[in-house]
Amino acid sequence: MTTLDKKNTSIVIDARGPRFSAALTVFVLASALVTQSLPLIVFQLAVFLIGATRGPQFTPYAFLFKTLIKPRLKGEFVPEDVRPPQFAQAVGFVFAAIAVAGLLSGVTIVFTIATGFALAAAFLNATFNYCLGCEFYLILLRARR
Repeated sequence: MTTLDKKNTSIVIDARGPRFSAALTVFVLASALVTQSLPLIVFQLAVFLIGATRGPQFTPYAFLFKTLIKPRLKGEFVPEDVRPPQFAQAVGFVFAAIAVAGLLSGVTIVFTIATGFALAAAFLNATFNYCLGCEFYLILLRARR
């Protein structure tokens, strides 16, 4: 569920959703890494693209969270500004795009490194609730002020 915050016009999402999405991302990226599967990394690239352009609340993973997981959660709605996770999706998109380019060009080491970095970031989010892209967004925001 998203709401529009009238004060600063930022969208608020349930913070548990991106963590669930990160867990699915770990599975997809680990599978892509082990199999060097172009379809898997392209699928994840598309998920990151949706998350980066429309917002993480519009990804297929968010749909699964809203329909299958959230109704079963007992805790309360945990609000989070959408901008840091959306920025993190954009960072993931860049790494996935580099991975796709590496795989298509036959330079599998580029694929392996780019996928590995995205996998590590998703793992940190899924396991420890630490979003590297979100933290980087906040650092950039502070540096801009």
